[in-house]
Amino acid sequence: MEPIVLSVGGSLIVPNGGINISFLIKLNTFIRKNVAKKRRFFIVAGGGSTAREYIDAGREVIKKIPNEDLDWLGIHSTHLNAHLLRTIFRDISHSRIVENYDKKIRNLKEPVVIGGGWKPGWSTDYDAVLFSRDYGANLIINLSNIYYVYNKDPRKFKDAIRIEKTTWSYFETLVGSKWVPGLSAPFDPIAAQLAKDLRLTVIVTKGDDFRNLQRVLDGESFKGSVITPYQVSGAYYDRPYYLGEKGEYNYLYANRTTANILQSTANWYRALYIKLQFKPKKVLDIGCGKGELVQCLRSLGIDARGVDISGEALELASDKVRPYLVQGDISNLPFKDDEFDMVVSFDVMEHLERSLLKKAIKETVRVSSKHILHKIYTKENSFINYLHGSDHSHLSVFHSSFWEELFTSLPNITMARKFYQLPDFFESVFFLKKNLVHA
Repeated sequence: MEPIVLSVGGSLIVPNGGINISFLIKLNTFIRKNVAKKRRFFIVAGGGSTAREYIDAGREVIKKIPNEDLDWLGIHSTHLNAHLLRTIFRDISHSRIVENYDKKIRNLKEPVVIGGGWKPGWSTDYDAVLFSRDYGANLIINLSNIYYVYNKDPRKFKDAIRIEKTTWSYFETLVGSKWVPGLSAPFDPIAAQLAKDLRLTVIVTKGDDFRNLQRVLDGESFKGSVITPYQVSGAYYDRPYYLGEKGEYNYLYANRTTANILQSTANWYRALYIKLQFKPKKVLDIGCGKGELVQCLRSLGIDARGVDISGEALELASDKVRPYLVQGDISNLPFKDDEFDMVVSFDVMEHLERSLLKKAIKETVRVSSKHILHKIYTKENSFINYLHGSDHSHLSVFHSSFWEELFTSLPNITMARKFYQLPDFFESVFFLKKNLVHA
C-alpha cells in the first residue's frame, strides 16, 4: 500500500464555533475511497481552536506560564481530536492512536493510522514528518485553511505574493526557526528543518477541497504550494549531472573507463531489445540526455529521435547524433499526434513532480501511434539501490502498483507486461499499447 501522510490542521476539525461535522463526513468518504485504491494513510490531528483556547486561558490566569506547560495543553487537545478521528475510522484504523513516535508499529496491517501530538517544542507537523521518515512515505500533505503559502499574511497585506513552488531554505525565511506554542504557520518551523534534513517534499493546500486533494493523489495538476529540498528545474540538469559528477550514479565515474563500459552496454542492450522485441520504424527517446540510445537505435536502422529538457545535456551530444535531438518538456512535447511508432523513457518519470505525472504520460501516449515503454525507478528496485548514490532530483519514487494504477486510469491505453524483462528487484518496466480509436 502506498503510504501517504496527512497533517490535518486542527482548524479544519475544530474551527471557531465547534466541531466541523461537514468536514469530517467528507474526510471519511475521501479516506475510504482511497484505501480501496491500496493507499495507506497516516493522519496526524492538530489541536485547532480547542488548543488555542486552552493556551489563551492559561496565559490569562497565569501571566508567566512556561512554554512547556502551554505545549502540553495543546498536545492533549490534539489527542482529543485524534481520538475522534480514530473513532470515525475504527473499522479500518490501528487500534490505538500514536502518542509516542519512538515506538514504531510492527507488522502494521490496517490501512489507517491516527496520531496526535507527542512532545513539547513543536507542532503535529513535526510528528507528520516522523511518520514519513519511519514508514517510507514520499508524500506529506499539509491540510490547511488556505490553498497556498504566501510570502506574508494575505489577510493583512494586499501585496502578498502567492508561492506555488519553493524550497525549504526559502520557506525558513518566512516562518523562522523557532517554535512558539499556538503558532499559526503553514508548516511548523521545527518540522520544516527536519523535512529539509530528510529531503522530503511537502504539499500545503486547502484541506476541505477534496476534489483538489484527489488530484494531488492521482498525479494531476492541483492548487497548492509545493516545498522541496532543492530547486528542481531544467536548469538543475546541468553539465556536471550529465558528465556523471553528481546524480544517482556519480560514484561510478570515479573510474571513467568502467562508467563508459556500463553506460554503453546498457544503451546497446536497450536498443537491441527495442529492435528485436517491437520492430519499430520510428522511435522517440524522452529524456535522451546526450543521445547515446538514439545513436545506438539509428545504428540498427531505426529512425530514432530524442528530446530532453536540458540544453546542457544536448550540447554534450556528438555531432553525429545532434541533428536528431531537440530540447523540450515531457509535459508539452514538441511533436505531432501519432508521430512515432514507439515512445520510450528510461529513468525519467521519477524525476517529475507528482502534479505533472498524468499530464506527462498523456503526452507520451499522444505522440505514439502504437507502443509506449517507460522504465521507472520504483521502491521494488532493491538491487539497484546498491548502485545509486544520492539523487536529489528523484521526486516521485513509488511502488510499481502506483504506476500501474496511474497507467490503467487512462482511457486509450492498455498495459501489458507479458514480455521478457529483468525482475522487479532490478528494474521496473511498463509497456503500454495504444488502443485504436475508430470513428
